[in-house]
Amino acid sequence: MNILSRNAAVLSAMVMLIAAGCGGGGSGGGGVTPPPPPPTGGITRTGVAVAVGPITGFGSVIVNGATYATDGNTMFMKDGEPATQDDFSVGEHVVITGSIDDNNSNAAAASVESNDIVEGPVSSQNTTTNQLVVLGQTVQISATTSVDDSCPADLTSVPAVEVYGTVDSNGVIDASRVECRDATWDGVMEINGSATNVTATTFEINGFVVDYSAAAVDDFPTPGVINENDPVEAKGDTLGGGALEADRVEYKGNRFDVNEGDHIEIEGFITRFASATDFDVSGIPVTTLTNTIYEGGTAADLGQNLKVEVEGEFDGNDVLNATKIEIKTSTAIRVTGTLDSAAGNTLTILGITVNTSATKTRFEDKSDADVDPMSAGDLNGMDYVEIRGQELPPGQITAMIVERDDADTRTELRGFVEVGGKAEPNLTVLGVTVVSNGATQYRDSRGSSETVMQPGDFWAAVQEGSLVDARGTETGMTTLTATELELQGD
Repeated sequence: MNILSRNAAVLSAMVMLIAAGCGGGGSGGGGVTPPPPPPTGGITRTGVAVAVGPITGFGSVIVNGATYATDGNTMFMKDGEPATQDDFSVGEHVVITGSIDDNNSNAAAASVESNDIVEGPVSSQNTTTNQLVVLGQTVQISATTSVDDSCPADLTSVPAVEVYGTVDSNGVIDASRVECRDATWDGVMEINGSATNVTATTFEINGFVVDYSAAAVDDFPTPGVINENDPVEAKGDTLGGGALEADRVEYKGNRFDVNEGDHIEIEGFITRFASATDFDVSGIPVTTLTNTIYEGGTAADLGQNLKVEVEGEFDGNDVLNATKIEIKTSTAIRVTGTLDSAAGNTLTILGITVNTSATKTRFEDKSDADVDPMSAGDLNGMDYVEIRGQELPPGQITAMIVERDDADTRTELRGFVEVGGKAEPNLTVLGVTVVSNGATQYRDSRGSSETVMQPGDFWAAVQEGSLVDARGTETGMTTLTATELELQGD
Protein backbone atom coordinates (compact mmCIF):
# COMPACT_ATOMS: atom_id res chain seq x y z
CA MET A 1 0.00 0.00 0.00
CA ASN A 2 1.49 3.25 -1.10
CA ILE A 3 1.36 6.16 1.34
CA LEU A 4 1.53 8.92 -1.36
CA SER A 5 5.15 11.01 -1.31
CA ARG A 6 9.81 23.22 -3.57
CA ASN A 7 13.30 24.81 -4.78
CA ALA A 8 12.71 27.75 -2.41
CA ALA A 9 14.86 30.33 -0.72
CA VAL A 10 16.26 29.61 2.70
CA LEU A 11 13.30 31.30 4.26
CA SER A 12 10.81 28.49 4.70
CA ALA A 13 7.12 28.38 5.18
CA MET A 14 7.68 27.54 8.84
CA VAL A 15 9.14 30.97 9.45
CA MET A 16 6.05 32.40 7.84
CA LEU A 17 3.94 30.30 10.16
CA ILE A 18 5.81 31.65 13.14
CA ALA A 19 5.36 35.19 11.91
CA ALA A 20 1.68 34.56 11.32
CA GLY A 21 1.20 32.85 14.65
CA CYS A 22 2.94 35.63 16.50
CA GLY A 23 1.91 38.65 14.53
CA GLY A 24 -1.03 37.83 12.32
CA GLY A 25 0.67 38.38 9.01
CA GLY A 26 3.05 41.29 9.47
CA SER A 27 2.58 44.84 10.56
CA GLY A 28 4.92 46.72 8.30
CA GLY A 29 7.72 46.87 10.84
CA GLY A 30 8.03 43.11 11.20
CA GLY A 31 7.68 43.10 15.00
CA VAL A 32 4.82 41.69 17.02
CA THR A 33 3.07 42.31 20.28
CA PRO A 34 3.54 39.51 22.82
CA PRO A 35 0.40 37.37 23.25
CA PRO A 36 -1.96 37.88 26.17
CA PRO A 37 -1.35 35.91 29.36
CA PRO A 38 -2.15 32.22 28.99
CA PRO A 39 -5.40 30.93 30.37
CA THR A 40 -3.95 28.91 33.23
CA GLY A 41 -1.74 29.83 36.10
CA GLY A 42 1.38 28.41 37.64
CA ILE A 43 3.76 29.29 34.82
CA THR A 44 7.21 30.14 36.08
CA ARG A 45 8.82 31.21 32.81
CA THR A 46 8.78 34.93 32.41
CA GLY A 47 9.18 35.00 28.63
CA VAL A 48 6.88 34.06 25.80
CA ALA A 49 6.81 30.41 24.76
CA VAL A 50 6.44 29.46 21.09
CA ALA A 51 5.87 25.93 19.84
CA VAL A 52 6.01 25.12 16.11
CA GLY A 53 5.16 21.68 14.82
CA PRO A 54 2.41 19.23 13.89
CA ILE A 55 -0.47 18.44 16.23
CA THR A 56 -0.09 14.93 17.58
CA GLY A 57 -3.18 14.85 19.78
CA PHE A 58 -5.93 16.69 21.59
CA GLY A 59 -7.48 16.96 25.04
CA SER A 60 -5.91 20.42 24.96
CA VAL A 61 -3.44 20.62 22.02
CA ILE A 62 -0.32 18.44 21.91
CA VAL A 63 2.68 19.72 19.93
CA ASN A 64 6.35 18.68 20.16
CA GLY A 65 5.68 16.41 23.09
CA ALA A 66 4.07 19.11 25.27
CA THR A 67 0.38 19.39 26.14
CA TYR A 68 -0.79 23.00 25.89
CA ALA A 69 -3.92 23.69 27.90
CA THR A 70 -6.64 25.63 26.12
CA ASP A 71 -9.83 27.30 27.34
CA GLY A 72 -12.32 29.95 26.31
CA ASN A 73 -9.60 32.61 26.29
CA THR A 74 -7.41 30.77 23.76
CA MET A 75 -7.48 32.35 20.30
CA PHE A 76 -7.71 29.88 17.41
CA MET A 77 -6.94 30.92 13.82
CA LYS A 78 -6.88 28.94 10.55
CA ASP A 79 -5.42 30.62 7.49
CA GLY A 80 -6.03 34.03 9.02
CA GLU A 81 -9.66 33.34 9.96
CA PRO A 82 -11.14 32.80 13.47
CA ALA A 83 -11.70 29.16 14.31
CA THR A 84 -12.34 26.78 17.18
CA GLN A 85 -10.29 23.86 18.45
CA ASP A 86 -12.75 21.49 16.78
CA ASP A 87 -11.67 22.91 13.40
CA PHE A 88 -8.14 21.51 13.81
CA SER A 89 -6.94 18.02 12.96
CA VAL A 90 -4.07 15.71 13.90
CA GLY A 91 -1.06 16.40 11.65
CA GLU A 92 -1.93 20.05 11.06
CA HIS A 93 1.17 22.22 11.39
CA VAL A 94 0.58 24.96 13.94
CA VAL A 95 2.22 27.79 15.83
CA ILE A 96 1.32 27.99 19.50
CA THR A 97 2.11 31.08 21.57
CA GLY A 98 1.73 30.99 25.31
CA SER A 99 3.98 29.80 28.08
CA ILE A 100 5.45 26.69 29.65
CA ASP A 101 7.17 26.12 32.96
CA ASP A 102 10.80 25.31 33.53
CA ASN A 103 10.11 21.57 33.55
CA ASN A 104 8.39 21.70 30.16
CA SER A 105 5.08 20.98 31.83
CA ASN A 106 2.09 23.07 32.87
CA ALA A 107 1.98 24.54 29.37
CA ALA A 108 -0.79 26.88 28.29
CA ALA A 109 -1.77 28.24 24.90
CA ALA A 110 -2.77 31.85 24.40
CA SER A 111 -3.13 31.34 20.65
CA VAL A 112 -3.07 28.46 18.18
CA GLU A 113 -2.74 29.19 14.48
CA SER A 114 -2.31 27.04 11.41
CA ASN A 115 -1.48 28.04 7.87
CA ASP A 116 -1.23 25.71 4.90
CA ILE A 117 1.73 25.91 2.53
CA VAL A 118 -0.14 25.22 -0.68
CA GLU A 119 -3.71 24.52 -1.78
CA GLY A 120 -4.65 23.64 -5.33
CA PRO A 121 -5.14 20.82 -7.83
CA VAL A 122 -2.65 17.96 -8.03
CA SER A 123 -0.97 18.13 -11.43
CA SER A 124 0.92 14.85 -10.97
CA GLN A 125 1.31 12.02 -8.48
CA ASN A 126 4.10 9.45 -8.24
CA THR A 127 3.00 6.56 -6.04
CA THR A 128 6.49 5.03 -6.07
CA THR A 129 8.29 8.07 -4.66
CA ASN A 130 5.16 9.18 -2.79
CA GLN A 131 5.38 12.68 -4.27
CA LEU A 132 2.78 15.11 -5.55
CA VAL A 133 3.10 18.33 -7.53
CA VAL A 134 0.71 21.11 -6.47
CA LEU A 135 1.03 24.57 -8.08
CA GLY A 136 4.54 23.63 -9.16
CA GLN A 137 5.57 22.60 -5.63
CA THR A 138 6.88 19.13 -4.86
CA VAL A 139 5.11 17.58 -1.89
CA GLN A 140 6.65 14.58 -0.15
CA ILE A 141 4.28 12.24 1.66
CA SER A 142 6.05 10.22 4.33
CA ALA A 143 5.34 7.74 7.06
CA THR A 144 4.34 10.57 9.41
CA THR A 145 1.98 12.31 7.01
CA SER A 146 -1.65 12.34 8.10
CA VAL A 147 -3.86 11.93 5.03
CA ASP A 148 -7.53 12.83 5.53
CA ASP A 149 -10.06 10.01 5.37
CA SER A 150 -11.81 11.66 2.44
CA CYS A 151 -8.77 11.38 0.16
CA PRO A 152 -8.81 8.69 -2.54
CA ALA A 153 -5.69 6.85 -3.65
CA ASP A 154 -5.61 8.92 -6.84
CA LEU A 155 -5.24 12.51 -5.65
CA THR A 156 -5.32 13.84 -9.20
CA SER A 157 -9.01 12.92 -9.21
CA VAL A 158 -10.04 15.48 -6.54
CA PRO A 159 -10.56 19.19 -7.25
CA ALA A 160 -7.74 20.22 -4.91
CA VAL A 161 -5.62 19.26 -1.90
CA GLU A 162 -4.52 21.40 1.03
CA VAL A 163 -1.04 20.69 2.35
CA TYR A 164 0.45 21.49 5.76
CA GLY A 165 4.07 20.87 6.75
CA THR A 166 7.60 22.20 6.56
CA VAL A 167 10.01 22.91 3.73
CA ASP A 168 13.45 21.39 3.47
CA SER A 169 16.55 23.14 2.13
CA ASN A 170 15.85 21.75 -1.35
CA GLY A 171 12.43 23.39 -1.39
CA VAL A 172 10.48 20.14 -1.02
CA ILE A 173 7.41 20.32 1.19
CA ASP A 174 7.54 17.62 3.86
CA ALA A 175 3.80 17.15 4.41
CA SER A 176 2.48 16.68 7.92
CA ARG A 177 -1.15 16.62 6.73
CA VAL A 178 -2.98 16.43 3.40
CA GLU A 179 -6.66 17.28 3.12
CA CYS A 180 -8.80 16.79 0.02
CA ARG A 181 -11.41 19.16 -1.38
CA ASP A 182 -14.66 17.94 -2.93
CA ALA A 183 -17.10 19.44 -5.42
CA THR A 184 -18.09 22.15 -2.90
CA TRP A 185 -14.57 23.65 -2.99
CA ASP A 186 -14.67 27.42 -3.64
CA GLY A 187 -11.80 27.21 -6.16
CA VAL A 188 -9.49 29.56 -4.22
CA MET A 189 -5.87 28.42 -4.56
CA GLU A 190 -3.10 29.44 -2.16
CA ILE A 191 0.67 29.31 -2.18
CA ASN A 192 3.21 30.45 0.43
CA GLY A 193 6.89 31.09 -0.15
CA SER A 194 9.59 33.59 -0.99
CA ALA A 195 8.94 35.91 -3.92
CA THR A 196 11.75 35.74 -6.49
CA ASN A 197 12.24 37.19 -9.98
CA VAL A 198 9.93 40.04 -8.97
CA THR A 199 8.64 42.35 -11.72
CA ALA A 200 5.95 45.02 -11.72
CA THR A 201 3.31 42.38 -12.46
CA THR A 202 4.68 38.93 -11.60
CA PHE A 203 6.91 37.01 -9.22
CA GLU A 204 7.80 33.37 -8.72
CA ILE A 205 7.58 31.00 -5.79
CA ASN A 206 9.99 28.15 -6.40
CA GLY A 207 9.64 28.58 -10.14
CA PHE A 208 5.86 28.86 -10.10
CA VAL A 209 4.62 32.16 -11.58
CA VAL A 210 2.17 34.39 -9.74
CA ASP A 211 0.55 37.24 -11.69
CA TYR A 212 -0.34 39.99 -9.20
CA SER A 213 -1.21 42.71 -11.72
CA ALA A 214 -4.82 42.80 -10.50
CA ALA A 215 -4.22 41.78 -6.88
CA ALA A 216 -4.67 43.60 -3.60
CA VAL A 217 -1.16 43.83 -2.12
CA ASP A 218 -1.47 43.96 1.67
CA ASP A 219 0.69 44.56 4.73
CA PHE A 220 4.04 45.04 2.98
CA PRO A 221 6.71 47.18 4.69
CA THR A 222 6.53 49.55 1.72
CA PRO A 223 2.80 49.69 0.96
CA GLY A 224 1.97 47.95 -2.29
CA VAL A 225 5.60 47.08 -3.11
CA ILE A 226 6.83 43.48 -3.32
CA ASN A 227 10.60 43.11 -3.02
CA GLU A 228 12.88 40.22 -3.90
CA ASN A 229 12.75 37.41 -1.32
CA ASP A 230 9.75 38.86 0.50
CA PRO A 231 7.80 36.08 2.26
CA VAL A 232 4.33 36.09 0.74
CA GLU A 233 1.02 34.31 0.53
CA ALA A 234 -0.82 34.55 -2.78
CA LYS A 235 -4.47 33.65 -3.33
CA GLY A 236 -6.58 33.44 -6.45
CA ASP A 237 -9.15 31.30 -8.23
CA THR A 238 -7.75 31.37 -11.78
CA LEU A 239 -4.83 29.67 -13.50
CA GLY A 240 -3.87 31.42 -16.70
CA GLY A 241 -1.12 29.97 -18.85
CA GLY A 242 0.13 27.96 -15.88
CA ALA A 243 0.35 31.04 -13.62
CA LEU A 244 -1.82 31.86 -10.62
CA GLU A 245 -3.78 35.04 -11.28
CA ALA A 246 -3.76 36.37 -7.72
CA ASP A 247 -6.61 38.33 -6.20
CA ARG A 248 -4.59 39.03 -3.05
CA VAL A 249 -0.93 38.92 -2.03
CA GLU A 250 -0.13 39.27 1.65
CA TYR A 251 3.21 39.89 3.32
CA LYS A 252 3.78 37.18 5.90
CA GLY A 253 6.65 38.79 7.81
CA ASN A 254 10.24 37.55 7.87
CA ARG A 255 10.94 37.84 11.59
CA PHE A 256 9.21 37.93 14.91
CA ASP A 257 9.92 39.94 17.98
CA VAL A 258 11.59 37.95 20.74
CA ASN A 259 13.01 38.87 24.07
CA GLU A 260 16.04 37.40 25.71
CA GLY A 261 14.93 34.30 27.60
CA ASP A 262 11.85 33.60 25.47
CA HIS A 263 11.35 29.88 24.97
CA ILE A 264 10.78 28.09 21.65
CA GLU A 265 10.29 24.52 20.53
CA ILE A 266 10.45 24.12 16.76
CA GLU A 267 10.41 21.18 14.39
CA GLY A 268 11.96 21.78 10.99
CA PHE A 269 14.89 21.24 8.66
CA ILE A 270 18.42 22.59 9.00
CA THR A 271 18.28 25.12 6.16
CA ARG A 272 21.83 26.51 6.66
CA PHE A 273 24.75 24.67 8.23
CA ALA A 274 28.17 26.18 8.98
CA SER A 275 29.03 24.04 12.01
CA ALA A 276 27.42 22.23 14.92
CA THR A 277 27.37 25.56 16.78
CA ASP A 278 26.22 27.74 13.86
CA PHE A 279 23.21 26.70 11.80
CA ASP A 280 19.62 27.67 10.97
CA VAL A 281 16.46 25.67 11.50
CA SER A 282 13.82 26.91 9.05
CA GLY A 283 15.66 30.19 8.84
CA ILE A 284 16.05 30.66 12.61
CA PRO A 285 19.68 31.02 13.82
CA VAL A 286 20.65 28.29 16.29
CA THR A 287 23.72 27.63 18.39
CA THR A 288 24.45 24.69 20.65
CA LEU A 289 25.92 24.73 24.13
CA THR A 290 28.35 22.51 26.00
CA ASN A 291 25.38 21.07 27.91
CA THR A 292 23.01 20.65 24.95
CA ILE A 293 21.15 17.34 25.21
CA TYR A 294 20.91 15.22 22.05
CA GLU A 295 18.33 12.56 21.30
CA GLY A 296 18.47 10.23 18.31
CA GLY A 297 22.09 11.10 17.54
CA THR A 298 24.97 13.40 18.44
CA ALA A 299 26.36 16.79 17.41
CA ALA A 300 28.38 15.00 14.74
CA ASP A 301 25.14 13.99 13.02
CA LEU A 302 24.00 17.59 12.45
CA GLY A 303 24.08 18.80 8.87
CA GLN A 304 22.28 20.44 5.97
CA ASN A 305 18.68 19.34 5.44
CA LEU A 306 18.53 17.17 8.57
CA LYS A 307 15.11 17.23 10.22
CA VAL A 308 15.33 18.15 13.90
CA GLU A 309 13.27 19.34 16.82
CA VAL A 310 15.07 22.10 18.72
CA GLU A 311 14.20 23.41 22.15
CA GLY A 312 15.84 26.36 23.83
CA GLU A 313 15.80 30.06 24.59
CA PHE A 314 16.69 33.17 22.66
CA ASP A 315 19.70 35.24 23.64
CA GLY A 316 20.12 39.00 23.26
CA ASN A 317 21.10 38.56 19.58
CA ASP A 318 17.90 36.68 18.66
CA VAL A 319 19.85 33.42 18.38
CA LEU A 320 18.20 30.27 19.67
CA ASN A 321 20.45 28.67 22.28
CA ALA A 322 19.55 25.01 22.05
CA THR A 323 19.18 23.16 25.31
CA LYS A 324 17.88 20.04 23.55
CA ILE A 325 18.02 18.74 19.98
CA GLU A 326 16.11 15.69 18.85
CA ILE A 327 17.27 14.27 15.54
CA LYS A 328 14.32 12.95 13.57
CA THR A 329 15.52 9.56 12.36
CA SER A 330 14.05 7.27 9.74
CA THR A 331 10.35 6.53 10.05
CA ALA A 332 10.54 3.71 7.54
CA ILE A 333 9.07 1.06 9.83
CA ARG A 334 5.50 0.03 9.04
CA VAL A 335 3.37 -2.83 10.34
CA THR A 336 -0.22 -3.38 9.23
CA GLY A 337 -2.43 -6.11 10.60
CA THR A 338 -4.41 -7.28 13.60
CA LEU A 339 -3.10 -6.50 17.07
CA ASP A 340 -2.05 -9.38 19.26
CA SER A 341 -2.56 -7.26 22.35
CA ALA A 342 -2.80 -3.69 23.64
CA ALA A 343 -1.76 -2.87 27.20
CA GLY A 344 -1.08 0.65 28.41
CA ASN A 345 1.31 2.34 25.97
CA THR A 346 2.52 -0.98 24.51
CA LEU A 347 1.11 -2.71 21.44
CA THR A 348 2.01 -6.14 20.13
CA ILE A 349 1.52 -7.07 16.48
CA LEU A 350 3.05 -10.01 14.60
CA GLY A 351 4.86 -10.64 17.87
CA ILE A 352 6.56 -7.23 17.56
CA THR A 353 6.47 -4.98 20.62
CA VAL A 354 5.67 -1.38 19.70
CA ASN A 355 5.95 1.51 22.16
CA THR A 356 3.60 4.48 21.94
CA SER A 357 3.70 7.91 23.57
CA ALA A 358 0.72 9.93 24.79
CA THR A 359 2.39 13.11 23.51
CA LYS A 360 4.42 12.08 20.46
CA THR A 361 2.38 9.32 18.81
CA ARG A 362 -0.45 10.43 16.54
CA PHE A 363 -3.55 8.28 16.99
CA GLU A 364 -6.22 8.33 14.29
CA ASP A 365 -9.41 6.29 14.12
CA LYS A 366 -10.54 5.54 10.54
CA SER A 367 -12.80 2.70 11.63
CA ASP A 368 -16.56 2.88 11.99
CA ALA A 369 -16.02 3.51 15.72
CA ASP A 370 -14.62 6.96 14.78
CA VAL A 371 -13.22 7.76 18.24
CA ASP A 372 -11.91 11.35 18.26
CA PRO A 373 -9.60 12.03 19.96
CA MET A 374 -8.23 8.52 20.17
CA SER A 375 -5.46 7.31 22.47
CA ALA A 376 -3.67 4.04 23.17
CA GLY A 377 -6.31 3.27 25.81
CA ASP A 378 -8.96 3.01 23.07
CA LEU A 379 -7.15 0.12 21.36
CA ASN A 380 -7.85 -3.52 22.04
CA GLY A 381 -6.40 -6.82 20.98
CA MET A 382 -7.90 -7.83 17.63
CA ASP A 383 -8.10 -4.21 16.41
CA TYR A 384 -6.87 -3.83 12.83
CA VAL A 385 -4.19 -1.11 12.71
CA GLU A 386 -1.45 0.43 10.62
CA ILE A 387 1.59 1.45 12.66
CA ARG A 388 4.27 3.74 11.23
CA GLY A 389 7.36 4.54 13.21
CA GLN A 390 11.05 4.19 13.75
CA GLU A 391 13.48 1.66 15.14
CA LEU A 392 15.38 3.54 17.81
CA PRO A 393 17.42 2.15 19.42
CA PRO A 394 17.88 -0.95 17.25
CA GLY A 395 15.34 -3.56 18.21
CA GLN A 396 12.96 -1.08 19.84
CA ILE A 397 10.04 0.21 17.76
CA THR A 398 8.50 3.58 18.57
CA ALA A 399 5.22 4.43 16.86
CA MET A 400 4.87 7.85 15.25
CA ILE A 401 1.38 7.17 13.84
CA VAL A 402 -1.18 4.54 14.80
CA GLU A 403 -4.23 4.29 12.57
CA ARG A 404 -7.14 2.02 13.43
CA ASP A 405 -9.29 0.85 10.53
CA ASP A 406 -12.06 -1.63 9.94
CA ALA A 407 -11.03 -5.28 9.95
CA ASP A 408 -9.09 -6.56 6.95
CA THR A 409 -7.10 -9.64 6.09
CA ARG A 410 -4.14 -7.74 4.63
CA THR A 411 -0.89 -7.97 6.58
CA GLU A 412 2.14 -5.84 5.72
CA LEU A 413 5.57 -5.47 7.22
CA ARG A 414 8.21 -2.93 6.25
CA GLY A 415 11.59 -2.90 7.93
CA PHE A 416 15.29 -3.65 7.58
CA VAL A 417 16.69 -7.13 7.05
CA GLU A 418 18.43 -8.17 10.23
CA VAL A 419 22.05 -9.21 10.51
CA GLY A 420 22.05 -12.88 9.57
CA GLY A 421 18.47 -12.46 8.40
CA LYS A 422 18.94 -13.50 4.77
CA ALA A 423 18.45 -17.20 4.29
CA GLU A 424 16.76 -17.75 0.92
CA PRO A 425 13.80 -18.25 0.65
CA ASN A 426 13.36 -16.56 4.05
CA LEU A 427 14.15 -13.13 5.47
CA THR A 428 14.09 -11.93 9.06
CA VAL A 429 12.66 -8.44 9.51
CA LEU A 430 11.95 -6.93 12.94
CA GLY A 431 12.13 -10.41 14.42
CA VAL A 432 9.51 -11.74 11.99
CA THR A 433 10.32 -14.61 9.64
CA VAL A 434 9.21 -13.64 6.14
CA VAL A 435 8.68 -16.76 4.03
CA SER A 436 8.64 -16.68 0.21
CA ASN A 437 7.57 -19.39 -2.19
CA GLY A 438 6.87 -19.98 -5.88
CA ALA A 439 3.79 -17.73 -5.75
CA THR A 440 5.66 -14.73 -4.34
CA GLN A 441 5.96 -11.71 -6.63
CA TYR A 442 9.07 -9.52 -6.44
CA ARG A 443 9.37 -5.78 -7.08
CA ASP A 444 12.02 -3.05 -6.95
CA SER A 445 11.03 0.46 -5.80
CA ARG A 446 14.52 1.84 -5.23
CA GLY A 447 14.37 4.03 -8.34
CA SER A 448 11.89 6.58 -9.62
CA SER A 449 9.46 3.89 -10.70
CA GLU A 450 8.45 0.44 -9.55
CA THR A 451 9.71 -2.49 -11.62
CA VAL A 452 9.09 -6.23 -11.54
CA MET A 453 12.05 -8.36 -10.47
CA GLN A 454 12.89 -11.94 -11.17
CA PRO A 455 13.34 -14.03 -8.01
CA GLY A 456 17.05 -14.51 -8.64
CA ASP A 457 17.60 -10.80 -9.16
CA PHE A 458 15.77 -10.02 -5.92
CA TRP A 459 17.79 -12.46 -3.88
CA ALA A 460 21.03 -11.19 -5.43
CA ALA A 461 20.10 -7.59 -4.55
CA VAL A 462 18.69 -7.99 -1.05
CA GLN A 463 21.28 -7.73 1.72
CA GLU A 464 21.50 -7.37 5.47
CA GLY A 465 20.22 -3.85 6.19
CA SER A 466 18.08 -3.66 3.04
CA LEU A 467 14.68 -2.02 3.49
CA VAL A 468 12.03 -4.52 2.46
CA ASP A 469 8.26 -4.37 2.21
CA ALA A 470 6.52 -7.72 2.67
CA ARG A 471 2.79 -8.26 2.05
CA GLY A 472 0.98 -11.46 2.64
CA THR A 473 -0.64 -13.60 5.30
CA GLU A 474 0.23 -14.04 8.96
CA THR A 475 0.84 -17.75 9.31
CA GLY A 476 2.17 -17.68 12.86
CA MET A 477 2.73 -15.32 15.74
CA THR A 478 6.03 -14.19 14.20
CA THR A 479 5.72 -15.57 10.66
CA LEU A 480 4.50 -13.86 7.49
CA THR A 481 4.08 -15.79 4.25
CA ALA A 482 4.72 -13.23 1.52
CA THR A 483 2.65 -12.85 -1.63
CA GLU A 484 4.78 -9.79 -2.50
CA LEU A 485 8.33 -8.77 -1.60
CA GLU A 486 9.51 -5.30 -2.55
CA LEU A 487 12.92 -3.68 -2.21
CA GLN A 488 12.60 -0.11 -0.96
CA GLY A 489 14.92 2.89 -1.02
CA ASP A 490 16.32 3.88 2.36
